[in-house]
Amino acid sequence: MVNPLRPVILAASSSSRIQRMLTGFAPTSRIVRRFVAGETRDDVLTVAAGLLAGGRMISVDFLGENTTDRAQAQRTLAEYRELIWDLARVAPPAVAAVQPIEVSVKLSALGQALAVDGHAVATENLYALCAEAVRAGVWVCVDAEDHSTTEPTLATVEAMRTEFPWLGVAVQAYLRRTEADCRAFASAGTRIRLCKGAYREPQDVAFQRASEVTRSYLRCLEILMHGRGYPMIASHDPAVIAAAERMAADSDRAAGEFEHQMLYGVRDREQARLVHADQAVRVYVPYGGQWYGYLTRRLAERPANVAFFVRALRDGS
Repeated sequence: MVNPLRPVILAASSSSRIQRMLTGFAPTSRIVRRFVAGETRDDVLTVAAGLLAGGRMISVDFLGENTTDRAQAQRTLAEYRELIWDLARVAPPAVAAVQPIEVSVKLSALGQALAVDGHAVATENLYALCAEAVRAGVWVCVDAEDHSTTEPTLATVEAMRTEFPWLGVAVQAYLRRTEADCRAFASAGTRIRLCKGAYREPQDVAFQRASEVTRSYLRCLEILMHGRGYPMIASHDPAVIAAAERMAADSDRAAGEFEHQMLYGVRDREQARLVHADQAVRVYVPYGGQWYGYLTRRLAERPANVAFFVRALRDGS
């Protein structure tokens, strides 16, 4: 069935009026701190150290997207450069060539949405970030955004992988094109983060029903698990997690040849259970002041998150 709240919440994600109302409301900060590590680099480094000490890997995202100012894109790149060196200082040793620390970045945050030369600016900035990451011993993954960016993003990553073969990319199972994209990218060495999808997309582009999205996810996961790349299973769905374990056994994948990924603040006990079962788990950890769009998409993904939000607002009123 279709979650009736999803389109309403996603519409709110682009409402500046609702954003102003929520960001000025004190109880909201408690919600934000559940899903966002904080607004500063010191905040996220504290969270990162705790997760790493608990046996989890991390992917850190400096929140921001749809940058339309070149100077802002350069500031974002500068923040990421500082971030990867700070993270490298708390990194445990890599296990079986898998780096425990990764940063996630949206190409629109690096300038892809600029009116003039956006693609070139984002590509140049991504190259600079990857080169810095090599020196620091950190990985990079390019986040998915709305469907209009999918083609140029995948093309940029594919071109960049000639020099940085470890560069990861996220694909979204609710897009109708993603099954074909998984077939194209499931080659040796590729790192593909498979998520369900979190943007408001038209029906001709994306599956709308939760059951359709789950079936698409499982089809895409089957392709990746039987391919030659490194699947990153970004899901909190118990059915998907169980299916991934079955597919790993069917494809003779060892525990270090794929990983589970979950969001910071979501299903912490399940993350710990998987780690205890010797499964590779990476936690997606966002930080920064531009948390509003990220938070609303998290609420749209899971009705349980909405209930948590409503309870916190009620208790804080």
